[in-house]
Amino acid sequence: MALLEIRNLTRRFGAFTAVKDVSFAVDSGEFFTLLGPSGCGKTTLLRMIAGFDLPDAGQILLDGRDLVSTPAERRPIHTVFQSYALFPHLTVGQNVAFSLRMAGVSEAELRRRVGETLEQVHLAELADHYPHEISGGQKQRVALARGLANRPRLLLLDEPLGALDLKLREKMQRELIKLQHEVGVTFVFVTHDQPEALALSHRIAVMNQGRIEQLDEPSRLYGFPNNRFVANFIGNCNLLEATVDERRDGVLRLEAVGLGEILAPATNEVKTGDKGVLVLRPEQVRISAAAAAEGDNQFPGSVRGFLYVGDATTYQVTLDNGRELAALRPNDAPGRTRFFEVGDRVTVSWSRETGHFVQG
Repeated sequence: MALLEIRNLTRRFGAFTAVKDVSFAVDSGEFFTLLGPSGCGKTTLLRMIAGFDLPDAGQILLDGRDLVSTPAERRPIHTVFQSYALFPHLTVGQNVAFSLRMAGVSEAELRRRVGETLEQVHLAELADHYPHEISGGQKQRVALARGLANRPRLLLLDEPLGALDLKLREKMQRELIKLQHEVGVTFVFVTHDQPEALALSHRIAVMNQGRIEQLDEPSRLYGFPNNRFVANFIGNCNLLEATVDERRDGVLRLEAVGLGEILAPATNEVKTGDKGVLVLRPEQVRISAAAAAEGDNQFPGSVRGFLYVGDATTYQVTLDNGRELAALRPNDAPGRTRFFEVGDRVTVSWSRETGHFVQG
């Protein structure tokens, strides 16, 4: 049985429906993420699980028991916010102890749990420091420790890393994965950051306009999106409008708008005459000097611009037929990286085994 089960949950604010008949289940020990753009309903959904907001319809089951009528303070759930919400006048140890003291835990048990939890998040040596004396990453770990001290069945994290700089955010992502594995608490994580969700999660629910568009493992979401929204929201991609002309031996022969005939791998539900888009990630598109291309699908063009990000360069290529494609090239050659310059003649290409056709 799932630890957390959401059944047909709906939340309205006047004429606006923020969460629309949402259902999913979270297993014990899972790192589950709600991902989507601002206003998609993910934070409203988290607030209802926490008990800070009440649904208009549906059930929130924890260990099979409906929590909808249970007040937030009586739910075995803790929420960690982006703002940390630490008490500035209390030390790190006192912040972690606060909820335990409110719950009536004995002083001996309180000291034991605070010490144990601070060890888990590697902050034992900072127990007597105040929030203004520690870094942003350390404050985030204090907030996590405070949530873990009560030994909740479920830990909710609402954009907890959003206020950190990039390097610290990446470090905290690694620590979150390690911590979640070590303590075994189930995490429900809310973010709008796609790379963060892909890096941290066992499964991701992609939300849009109050609904779940797709719920899957990160690699499935990235490689096999269900629809255009998921394809476009998860990472960068080229979307090639196309119609299926033929399906044979596991290969689709597509008529792509502005490109003509291209080949792509077939999926079970696709048939001749279907319209949709071929989802093609920039790293799946090769870019080469005009006379050196390889691949089933080849198109000549010119470099319109490029974006260098250290380990890779993404090129924007205008094809001779006016279509634009993005192609990513790793900067892994020995010595100084050599770039295609704006205006250079190139060929972009990709294999018939590359890409994912989405209907609709």
